[in-house]
Parts: sequence; structure tokens; C-alpha cells
Amino acid sequence: MAEALNYKAQAAAGYDGMFAQVTTHFAPTLLRAAGIAPGMRVLDIATGTGLVAESVLDVIGPTGRLTAADVSPEMAEKARERLGRSSNASVAVEDGQALSFPDGSFDAVVCSLGLMFFPDPQRGLAEFHRVLRPGGRAAISVNTVPERSYNTRINLAVARYLPSLAEAAARVFALGDEMKLRSLFEEANFRDVEITLQTRVFTLPTFDTYFGPIEGGAGSAGQAFISLPAAARRAVREELRRELGDAGGPIELEVEYGFASGRR
Repeated sequence: MAEALNYKAQAAAGYDGMFAQVTTHFAPTLLRAAGIAPGMRVLDIATGTGLVAESVLDVIGPTGRLTAADVSPEMAEKARERLGRSSNASVAVEDGQALSFPDGSFDAVVCSLGLMFFPDPQRGLAEFHRVLRPGGRAAISVNTVPERSYNTRINLAVARYLPSLAEAAARVFALGDEMKLRSLFEEANFRDVEITLQTRVFTLPTFDTYFGPIEGGAGSAGQAFISLPAAARRAVREELRRELGDAGGPIELEVEYGFASGRR
């Protein structure tokens, strides 16, 4: 059986330090794609530690209502810590392919870098469609290709030394094709489907600034990395160092997200 990417306690603990700047940069594009506005009822599915959910709260204001949900209890607990002071937010452990909410519960659904991890993304989108009110929008973001990813390229490097991870590592980019995304949304009966790409170059002061959290086990990539023998860890680190052109100073990472949205 293929090994799954790990989102347990250790991965959750280091997630924000590694990914916060990337997630918060792309969050406004995701929220605009979903048409989120003040006063809305919004579901953030696969919320992780609640970074996008926090952005949702900023937009919907005190008259809106946010439900943040994740299949991982550890991630949900981190989100609860982040959002706990907001009286109009709740956090739940939910399977995105079998949501517990009644039909038409939300004005908008967002899913940041989560749908590609669903065993059946089509079923997940069908659930997003079901829990939306008529006219509501769902929007998702996905990784496109390894060479324009922030951290998920690491999974592919690790998989060369941990073959059981190969299928899960490849799945990270499984929804990066525009035609496939459009087809998935249309097959889930979404209307007015829109697909966009956004690219940003992130500059970090050193390679160690980038790779240090991975060596500490942050996120799924970090958990996969620390499971390797020492020699394989050194080889992966060197491969990434070369790939990112490390010369001892700042490094640049070009990151591209794909966004897909549709109306019920």
C-alpha cells in the first residue's frame, strides 16, 4: 500500500513557520475567486492550521460565520488555537468527501492546497457543491509543477529514497492541469467555472532559512524527510541546494498556484 503524506502532530507543529508567508500571500486570490464578502457563511475545508480561515474572518467581519474543518485532528486543534478568540468561528474535524453539513449551508466554500490529497477529488467537489446555497461559489488552489512549488518539490526528492511515498508525492501535482481542473468542476455541476494562475518569487536570506524547518520535521515534506536514513537526508539536502542555486547568500523560489472556482 502506498504511504500517505503525514499531517500528524509533528507536521502540524512546524507548519506555520514554514508556510505562513506563502499561504497568506495567495489567500486573497482564493477568497476573491470564491466571491467572499462581509456577512457570508463560509466553509474553509482542509483548513490546516487556519491560516486561510483567518483571512476569511478579516473579510466576512463580525456579521459573517466561518466554519473551518480538517480531516486531521492535530491540524484542527492548531486551527482552534488560532481562531478560538473569534466568536463567529468554529472548527471541526471533517472528511471533505463526506461533509456532515446540510445542503445549502454555506454561501462560499474554499479549499487551499487540499483537494489533490482527497482520495477522490470529484467526490469532494460534489460535496462542496451540495453544501453551497444556490448561486454560491467554491474556490480551490492547487500546486502546478514541482519547479514552481515552495516545499512540495521536496516530497519528490524524498520519494527517490522512499519509493513507498512516490504515489503520494506525485499526487501533490495531480490537479495542476487546467483542463483537468475545469473538467472536475463541470462534472460536479458547477457553472461559470474560472481557472487562473498566479506566480510570485519569494526571496529567503539563506538556504538554511528554507530548509531548516524541513530538517525539523515541518509539514508533510519534513516528516517524510526525517524518516530517511542519514545518508539519504544528506543527498536530498544537497539535491535541493543545487536545484535552488545556493551560493551561500539569498535564494529565490518561484511559486505558482492554480485557482479554480465555480458557481452552484
